[in-house]
Amino acid sequence: MKIVALYSIKGGVGKTSSAVNLAFISACKGYRTLVWDLDPQGASSYYFRIKPKVKGGSKDLIAGKRDLEGLIKGTDFDNLDLLPADFSFRNLDLVLDTKKKPTQQLKKLLKPLAAEYDFIFLDCPPNISLLSEAVFEAADILMSPIIPTTLSLRTLEQLKEFIKDNNLDNLALVPFFSMADRRKNMHKDIMENLAQSHPEILNTAIPYSSDIERMGLERMPLGGFINKSRSTEAYNDLWQEMMDRAGG
Repeated sequence: MKIVALYSIKGGVGKTSSAVNLAFISACKGYRTLVWDLDPQGASSYYFRIKPKVKGGSKDLIAGKRDLEGLIKGTDFDNLDLLPADFSFRNLDLVLDTKKKPTQQLKKLLKPLAAEYDFIFLDCPPNISLLSEAVFEAADILMSPIIPTTLSLRTLEQLKEFIKDNNLDNLALVPFFSMADRRKNMHKDIMENLAQSHPEILNTAIPYSSDIERMGLERMPLGGFINKSRSTEAYNDLWQEMMDRAGG
């Protein structure tokens, strides 16, 4: 089982759309796939037409009164399940803080699912927090979307520094450009400069696209309502690069 976290310190960078589309591709390729929507806003749950509600909320979940398996919902797509969000997840930091070894709690909850799934995608809320530290401990791969703006380098450097300072040697940080508009000279210049100075950034860039914006209207992954487009090709390329980087 590989655990892939979609995470960024910044919000509004295409994190959820990437989690949903990569999970969809994973499922289409025959991998047993789960998305865990950890963001209290519940965007991934919305895309899959599933109510963002967890019985007992975050307290029962972290207290061990509810196991994850009993909360999993099927989606409209083969091999693809969802652990829905809950608004109480806004307090997950506080709940984790009451536990011994708080950063190990997500890893502990996910461990029993190893026999059930090949890939688990974590759609994470932004910001550095106790929850994000728990995500970093649980994940094998940290996919981090960055928009080609002047703040991108600073955000990426902050994340790299945090991972280094906390000795997260087993976590593979995999940054990639998201919401990229190559018609903008600033986007093109930043992508070229950052790619040269940061070879860990993937070659694939997810475009700023109306197709991706339509996901909110269609309430499904791109592949659920469109067969082929520049966006679907980009996500397929991103999947392959992720697999290559992970040794899959």
